[in-house]
Amino acid sequence: MPSIRETSVEAEFLAVVARYAGPARGAGLLVISVFGVLATPSDALPLGFGLLALALVAAVAEHRTGRTGRGRPVAFTLTLLRAAAICGTQFLTASEAGELNQWALNVLTVTAITLQWEWPPRVTVPAVACLLAIEVVPLGFDGGLPVVLRVLIEAALARVAFLLLLRTTRRVDDLRERRARLAREESLALERRRQEREYLAVLHDTAAATFLTVAQRGETAGPAEVAEYARRDLAILTGESGRGSVVDLESSLRGVLAESRVKVDARWAPLPPMPASAALALVRAVREALTNVERHAGVREAELTVEDGVRVTIRDEGRGFDPAATPAQRRGVRGSLVERMAAAGGRARVTSAPGAGTTVELVWPDG
Repeated sequence: MPSIRETSVEAEFLAVVARYAGPARGAGLLVISVFGVLATPSDALPLGFGLLALALVAAVAEHRTGRTGRGRPVAFTLTLLRAAAICGTQFLTASEAGELNQWALNVLTVTAITLQWEWPPRVTVPAVACLLAIEVVPLGFDGGLPVVLRVLIEAALARVAFLLLLRTTRRVDDLRERRARLAREESLALERRRQEREYLAVLHDTAAATFLTVAQRGETAGPAEVAEYARRDLAILTGESGRGSVVDLESSLRGVLAESRVKVDARWAPLPPMPASAALALVRAVREALTNVERHAGVREAELTVEDGVRVTIRDEGRGFDPAATPAQRRGVRGSLVERMAAAGGRARVTSAPGAGTTVELVWPDG
């Protein structure tokens, strides 16, 4: 079925038919009736004008029904009454006695054709049969057979055309739904991949960092301290760090600086409490930036500036690198900084060049 957020093509098609089929028939038959009156003998003009008035009333009813969607049974009744009256008096309004009245024939065929688009066969079949009987019985077998064949063929073709168009609209709806489903599946797949990248980044900054710390400290790291590291990493990896709460970013960053092997010259601006999820992303990004200084910059000093906004800048005067040349498998800059900040609603920008040091700018929120 089509998505509930957009109207189906089938529904739009049926709405157009309901809106315009009746008014178009009414206007067309009104024009035909005007010409029919002009061809009516003078002695039958009162009858002709009466039939024209009936055609006008039916046309008004059909127009109102098409515009408002109400009064369909009344409009249908007037449609049949108009056709029956014109067909039943065909010999009285014929321009020459015994001649087939084109006014009646045209009204009959137009009515039979247009009804196929508005009503199901259980309604149109008996309605058209009654009109055919009124039209052809006075003509006899020889004169009536061509009329019957013509009306039946035209009505059948109209119904077939309607069903083909209806089936086409349903196919379009199926294709639209299939495309929407594929788009949803692709969106879910992208979200899963984003979450996987975030999880890998978290592993990079938590469990891997803990293993490295324990390995470096060796026997000096007590079991209780290692267990505390493990509990902290588990809380982060399982999302138990309180995403709906707010935390003090400054105290969290000071804790990172206290643990870092890099000497950091920090400059602080007063910061309000911020969402835990955003603060966590910033803290991890700062830890990763300082770790990169320690491992790759070739220096042991860095500058950290915290400004309102929140904007955190880490700058070192180390050897620098070319960010564009970073291998795809290296996740430190892309995964632990850029993608993590974007996932938290922020932005990370890394500026560096060989021999020119590195600047990492972390901004939250982005905008």
